[in-house]
Amino acid sequence: MTSALRRPLFYPVLAKLAFPFLVALTFGLGLFLRLADLSNPPLDFHPTRQFFGAIRVRAIYQQTAPNIPQWQRDFSARFIAREAQLEPLILENISAFLYHYTGENLAVPRALSGCFWVLGGFFLFQLMRSLFSLGQSLYTESRPAALAVLLFYLFLPYAISASRSIQPDPLMVLFLLAFWWAFDRWSRSPADWRWAISAGLLGGLAIYIKLTAVFFVVGGAIGLLLAHQILIPAIKHPQTWLLVALGILPGGLYVYDGLFGRGFLVNEFGGRTIISLWFNPLFYLRWLDKLDNILPLWLLLLTIVSLLVFTNRPAYRFLTTLWIFYIIFGLIQTHHIASHDYYSLPIIPIAALGLAPLGQAFTEQILARVRTNRGRLELFILVVISLVLITVQDYLSLRRSDNRPLAQMYAEIGETLQHQPGVIAITKDYGYPLFYYGWQNTSLWKQPSPETFNQAFESQIHEKAYFLVTDLEELARQPQLSEKLTEYNILAQKPGYILYDLKTPSP
Repeated sequence: MTSALRRPLFYPVLAKLAFPFLVALTFGLGLFLRLADLSNPPLDFHPTRQFFGAIRVRAIYQQTAPNIPQWQRDFSARFIAREAQLEPLILENISAFLYHYTGENLAVPRALSGCFWVLGGFFLFQLMRSLFSLGQSLYTESRPAALAVLLFYLFLPYAISASRSIQPDPLMVLFLLAFWWAFDRWSRSPADWRWAISAGLLGGLAIYIKLTAVFFVVGGAIGLLLAHQILIPAIKHPQTWLLVALGILPGGLYVYDGLFGRGFLVNEFGGRTIISLWFNPLFYLRWLDKLDNILPLWLLLLTIVSLLVFTNRPAYRFLTTLWIFYIIFGLIQTHHIASHDYYSLPIIPIAALGLAPLGQAFTEQILARVRTNRGRLELFILVVISLVLITVQDYLSLRRSDNRPLAQMYAEIGETLQHQPGVIAITKDYGYPLFYYGWQNTSLWKQPSPETFNQAFESQIHEKAYFLVTDLEELARQPQLSEKLTEYNILAQKPGYILYDLKTPSP
């Protein structure tokens, strides 16, 4: 009797709370994956880029931290002076500030990046519900699609790795998504100054953090104006020009300072656009290969099908415009789009939005077949279990590789060399991990042609005392060098590296 009385109350409550619970669980598990095992050195995802940022964080921190040996301060300061500053040091300065409370810990900037990415999911979720509810009678009809977008954005394997990295891209994506959401709100009521100012500031910050965001800011703005069919009328609104001014100002001032002020950007814009590559099929194959690292090509094709077949007209206009601007971005950034997969990182939320209609159609078919309350309860439990299992799988994948021994090896090399100059090396990632963990600076060996080897060798080892090899596979690919180094005494040799003493011939 008691069960019969309670049952009618149970299912309505479950139906009301199921969706908020799934959303909260998705955010919680997504955040967990970005905070798990952060003590493992970041040598698994673009170490060159990550340690470039990590060294800068440490350098900023050590300039004001107490009890830092002066030689370490000077060592870090020399790195700052010689390396190019490509973007404003937002993540680096926040992390350096937090180091004063946590100590020097690479988990800090990595955790910040992860939190930025998860927070970006909130704006993507809101944009999804808003955009795909256009023309529908019920706002809640877009809920399955919104959850599907969130799942894709948070649990795509590449997104997990990229959002745990020490680089400005996750923060840029956060402001980019916030801009799309705010601009969508403004485009619904173009007379509202609050949303115009908010959208302008958010877009401006996205561009300021990473200048390449301008393609996705402009593309998103034009796409949303087309979605709401107000592209021409928007030109007449004064809010539009305020929005544009706010969007241009931060990045514009940064570029002006970099070109005409302090001059740190003078040499950074050359070599990015190579027009001859537009006519080279290999360029597009390399571009697709990098894109495949982020978004498997079968998923890319599924995104296109979903966009063309299932998407409503407003969302179709918005997403198609973004894809067009992504292609323009790639044709302008020809070097980086075909060599750095993380330059295509904004494709993740774009693809998530593109797959949403297909996900919604799929879930609606399932819900139409599961008509009973008991069946929907079982479906809810199945979704929860699936989310947990996916999280466990991704967590185990994160724990699969332990990079701590490699970091210890770099530290050991620095102690062996006593951090002195005069070292030439064959080492991975431009020597940045060795620089970070071993406090050891090196000159990188440049492989010459076989005909000029002897002359090049003598030239490169001039005033060098040691030849360090940590990339043993690369040494094996250079038999002339391998043979030449046998003429010198081995100062230290352990699994992972060989250190030759160029001052002492072999016995």
